Amino acid sequence: MRKLIKQTGIFILSIAFIGALSSCDATRNASNAQKGGVIGATGGAVLGAILGNNVGKGGNSEIGAVIGGVVGGTAGVLIGNRMDKQAQKIEEEIPGAQVERIDDAIVITFDEGSGVYFDTNKYDINEQSRTNLDKLSGVMKEYVDTNILVVGHTDSTGPYEYNMTLSKNRAQAVTNYLVGKGLSSGRFTTEWFGPDQPTHDNSTAEGRAKNRRVNVAIVPNEKMIQDAKNEAGEN
Repeated sequence: MRKLIKQTGIFILSIAFIGALSSCDATRNASNAQKGGVIGATGGAVLGAILGNNVGKGGNSEIGAVIGGVVGGTAGVLIGNRMDKQAQKIEEEIPGAQVERIDDAIVITFDEGSGVYFDTNKYDINEQSRTNLDKLSGVMKEYVDTNILVVGHTDSTGPYEYNMTLSKNRAQAVTNYLVGKGLSSGRFTTEWFGPDQPTHDNSTAEGRAKNRRVNVAIVPNEKMIQDAKNEAGEN
C-alpha cells in the first residue's frame, strides 16, 4: 500500500501526543493534527493532490470552496486528530487505497492499481470496486461530520469530449453508489475534468494508468469545525 504525508508547515507538540498517533503510516509523526494548531493556510495542498500538474494555473474555485482552509489553534489540533483517526481507519479497511492526510482533509486516490477502478471505456462499478466502496461507506457512516468531494479524471488518449463525459460518468457512479449505501447526498460534491488535470506523464503507459483515476476528498463540515471551536473555547 502506498501512503504519503505532505509536509506543509513547521510544528511543535508534545512527544506524548506524537506517540499516541504513530500507529498509522498516514498519521505517523502526528503531522497533520499538529499542523492544524500552527498554520492557517488555504487548501492549496489538497488541490494539488486532486488536480495535479495544473493546480498552479489557477486551480478550481468550486473545489477550493468545498475544501476550505486549515483551521488553526487548538480547534485545528482537535480536527486534525479526528481526521487522522478516520484516515487510519480507511487504511485498515482498504489496504489497496492510496490515502493522504493533507491539511484538514483526507485525499484517497483510486486508480487501476489501488482499489476502485473501471474497465476500459466503462463507468459501471465492478465487483472488486463495490467491495472497497462498501468498506469506505462504512467509515464515512462512522464519521458523519464530514463532507465528501468525488472527482473523476481520464488520461489524454481518445477524443476530448468523450473523456470529459467518461470522467463525469465515473465520478457520478462513485457518488451514486455511496449515496445508495445510505450516505446523505447532501454531503457530496461531484466534479470531473477528463484529461485536463494529470498527475503523471501521459506519454507513458504507466503514467496514463495513474491518470485514469477517481479522487475522493473528505473534509470537516461546519458542525465538526464548530464543535472543535466550542471544545477549545475559541468562540
